[in-house]
Amino acid sequence: MRHRKSGVKLNRTSSHRKAMFRNMVTSLFKHSKIRTTNAKAKELRKLADKMITLAKRGDLHARRQALSVMREKAVVYNLFNEASDKYSVREGGYTRITKLGPRKGDVASMVMIELIQA
Repeated sequence: MRHRKSGVKLNRTSSHRKAMFRNMVTSLFKHSKIRTTNAKAKELRKLADKMITLAKRGDLHARRQALSVMREKAVVYNLFNEASDKYSVREGGYTRITKLGPRKGDVASMVMIELIQA
């Protein structure tokens, strides 16, 4: 039974999964939208919302927590400068997932995850 176990395994080891989501969340904030599978996007949404919540807090400890996940200082710097005014009135739901259809090779459902410009 998987009671009280949050997150999906995605058939990867924990270190691979952690590295993959670090790279994906960094790319999401760098390019403001990325194309990925539906399962990965749903899991990425949790991490992206957490990073924006840290950026809205804006203190030094929140910046260090964000840097421990996203390793590119320029991306974290831009996130912390933009998030306070872009998402100040929004209480959550900072990302949008749009379905694109099946991938040609393995028929995985592909989606576009993007940041909402509020």
